[in-house]
Amino acid sequence: MSLLPEPVIDPLVSPPGRFNAVKPQEFDPGRTNLVQAAWLNAIGCPTGASIAIPNSSFTGVAGFAPFTDTACATGDPNDQHNEGLLLVKTGPTENFASATAELINVKGITLTELGYDIRKLGATANLPGSHCGAGAPRFNVITDDGVLHFLGCNSPPPAQVFSATGWIRLRWSPASAFPPILTTVRRIVIVFDEGQDPSGGPDQFGAAILDNIDVNGQMVGHGATDAS
Repeated sequence: MSLLPEPVIDPLVSPPGRFNAVKPQEFDPGRTNLVQAAWLNAIGCPTGASIAIPNSSFTGVAGFAPFTDTACATGDPNDQHNEGLLLVKTGPTENFASATAELINVKGITLTELGYDIRKLGATANLPGSHCGAGAPRFNVITDDGVLHFLGCNSPPPAQVFSATGWIRLRWSPASAFPPILTTVRRIVIVFDEGQDPSGGPDQFGAAILDNIDVNGQMVGHGATDAS
C-alpha cells in the first residue's frame, strides 16, 4: 500500500475527517492493462429508482413503477445515476497489479463501522455474482500508529448482512479487523487483487461491483468514471 501515492487534499475545500469521496485507481507498474477501477452509471444498487412498464403492444412505455433493492433501502443521496464501483483483475492473481479505490478525507477519524454493498446473490460464499473472497475486495486501513489492518469480503465475517434479490449490504466493526483497529485512521483503500485462477477462488471471476461505500454511516455511491 505504500506504493500507492496518497492523495493531495486541500483542507480548505475538503476538511479532514469528513469522508466524502471514493477515488478509483489502478496499480499496474508493469503496464499489463489487466486491471480496471471505475464508477459507472446504471450498475449500482438501486435506491429510489424507477422501472419502465411497457404498453400492451410493447411498442412504448405506458408508465413507471418505483424500484428499490431491499439490500440498499438507504444510499448516497448525491448519486443521481445509480452508479456502481467496478473493480476488475483479469488473468492470474500473481500479476503484480490491482484495482483500487482511495477513500478521501478519512484521516484522523475514529472508526465505528466500515462497509459496502456488493452485487451478489444471497450470501458472500455463493458463487454467482461478484467475487467475494477472503482477500478481495478488501479494506486496507492504515492507522496513525503505522499499523496496516485488513478487512476481507468474507474474512472476517461481516458483523451485519442485509441480502436481497441482487445485492448484499456488508458491515464490519473495527474490532473485527486483522489486527483490530484501536487508534485513529490515517488512510483507507479498497484493494481488488484476486484474479481468474484458483487463488481467486471460489468463483475465479476476477471482478466485483460495489456501491455505497460506508464509513461510520456516511455513504458514498458515486465518483470518477476513470481511474487516476
